[in-house]
Amino acid sequence: QVELVESGGGLAQTGGSLRLSCSASARTFSVVTMGWFRQAPGKEREFVAAIRWRSGDTYHADSVKGRFTMSRDYAKNTGYLQMTSLRPEDTADYYCSATSKYTSRWWASTSYEFWGQGTQVTVSS
Repeated sequence: QVELVESGGGLAQTGGSLRLSCSASARTFSVVTMGWFRQAPGKEREFVAAIRWRSGDTYHADSVKGRFTMSRDYAKNTGYLQMTSLRPEDTADYYCSATSKYTSRWWASTSYEFWGQGTQVTVSS
């Protein structure tokens, strides 16, 4: 059983920053790609960012490019999403995801077989 544990959500003001963390618990689980998705009330889940675990190559949605940065600590098996210049439209539940298989469709939620429980981010105007 693989468990992804997220932390770091909360309340921020417009223009503020938050950092989300996602720790993969199982020793036998080898992350190939980790992703962050978000879902706002009444909206579909959308891709935010992804990282190739070994190379560190990252991908970011256009809506967060230049404001959010995904990174990882290889030794700690933990991924991070640094969020800056937050906007009210960033308000959502943020979900960490991971896959142990290579995927070229890193933006698709169906590419990930493991998911965290979600952490809420609220940005006040």
